[in-house]
Amino acid sequence: MQWRSIVVALVVLRLTVSCLLWLAFGLGPSWGFNFPLNFNFNLHKIELFKQDDGESAKANSWSQRLHGHGDAQCRTSCASKEDSPKKSYLSLFEGDRDEYDRRYSSFPDTLKIKMKGMAKDMFYFGYDNYMKYAFPEDELNPIDCQGRGPDVLNPSNININDVLGNYSLTLIDTLDTLLVLGNVSEFHRAVKLVIDTVSFDKDSTVQVFEANIRILGSLISAHILLTDPKHPFGNVGLEDYDNELLHLAHDLAVRLLPAFENTSTGIPYPRVNLKSGVPPDSINETCTAGAGSLLVEFGILSRLIGDSTFEWVARRAVRALWKLRSNETGLLGNVVNIQTGQWVSKQSGLGAGMDSFYEYLLKSYILFGEKEDYRMFQASYESIQNHLRRGRESCNEGEGDPPLYVNVNMFNGQIMNTWIDSLQAFFPGLLVLNGDVEEAICLHAFYYAIWKRFGALPERYNWQLQAPDVLFYPLRPELVESTYLLYQATKNPFYLHVGMDILESLEKNSVDSLRHSLLCDEDRGE
Repeated sequence: MQWRSIVVALVVLRLTVSCLLWLAFGLGPSWGFNFPLNFNFNLHKIELFKQDDGESAKANSWSQRLHGHGDAQCRTSCASKEDSPKKSYLSLFEGDRDEYDRRYSSFPDTLKIKMKGMAKDMFYFGYDNYMKYAFPEDELNPIDCQGRGPDVLNPSNININDVLGNYSLTLIDTLDTLLVLGNVSEFHRAVKLVIDTVSFDKDSTVQVFEANIRILGSLISAHILLTDPKHPFGNVGLEDYDNELLHLAHDLAVRLLPAFENTSTGIPYPRVNLKSGVPPDSINETCTAGAGSLLVEFGILSRLIGDSTFEWVARRAVRALWKLRSNETGLLGNVVNIQTGQWVSKQSGLGAGMDSFYEYLLKSYILFGEKEDYRMFQASYESIQNHLRRGRESCNEGEGDPPLYVNVNMFNGQIMNTWIDSLQAFFPGLLVLNGDVEEAICLHAFYYAIWKRFGALPERYNWQLQAPDVLFYPLRPELVESTYLLYQATKNPFYLHVGMDILESLEKNSVDSLRHSLLCDEDRGE
């Protein structure tokens, strides 16, 4: 079946380290989808390396388009001086074109080997320390080298409790990465550990969305890798394996099903207790992405076990959200009441709370071939282009700023603020999957320019002030996935260099700093 042959490539993309490894080597599958892709482009058309001349923005610049909607949309960030020069984000690339042409025109094999070694070292630094100091807890607290699970003393700490559920999250989430690294023996050992030690019969309240993408998706992908007769990573079958990972995935999904019960709209509750179901004090509000990004995993599970229940409830949630879109703009909001169907947050954008809703529409179509999914995606994409996109009409030529996708009111398309968030960096990759490679190239340059400037993507970036609004970076993989997909679409070595830049930034700002601060072996007297 089509979905079975494609699913391995998609689920593996979820992990940042996996994507970085592929980028370092230029490896990965060639893409063949149900719709034509045009991969012809000329990198020189994108003036990545042209310094801005300091002239005022043209008539179709972001700033003038913003002001054209009236002062009401300018309240959050109009402190920037109107008479100050408006520089394109492309000016963040320093140096002349010849220098960059020379640098990005090739990616030598010796450099690929070096990057492969660095990526492996970074992965095993995290994995080995987790197994040594944290397993079977969910994750390693890297500062004190101790394991960490849910915050039982503070149930309202949803940043921790939405994700951690006392089910060895890190081990499950790294199963497929071990195969990408070619470590079949450790993959087998990890699978056996999961089978022997993991149970979901826990008094843990977790977010349905997080449990789905991290745990359910990882179990399903590892099961497929073990049993797929096409052997995408070689014959990695485990002797005496009896579908135990699939049984665990089924058990978890059953425990998530109460979220879909007793809702007037069919949109699920955001959280469930794995032992007792929906908590009595559960809120009736959920975000569009959280409720509408379950179809890939639930749909694959239904097909693997021959039970349509899981795909049915996930599709019902997507359809319910779809019915609530604005009649005027076709846009959806960010947060909805699952009982009344009223929008609690009317902001529409491509970032937090909405991002994966669009992603799952297209990827579900690629996996399952259901035309309904692509019709919804096409209609969403048209609304996004009509109401969220700012900048010049053509990505690579013409007057004004290159394209930018902003946050707007779902009912009238007016700009609500002047920030974007790092989750939006997934969108260039989705553009590639939809065949819009030229637009993907240009938009990707925006996020990469920010990365080059700060060594990471700020959680929120104010595009009018050209400065971060929220200063931290929680190791999000979206820009990596977009870079990977653009390299696969174009085979241009520029994107291998982008991958190297990202990898070296992570090594410098995350791994290397931890190596100097961890209270591990020598500090603990071991």
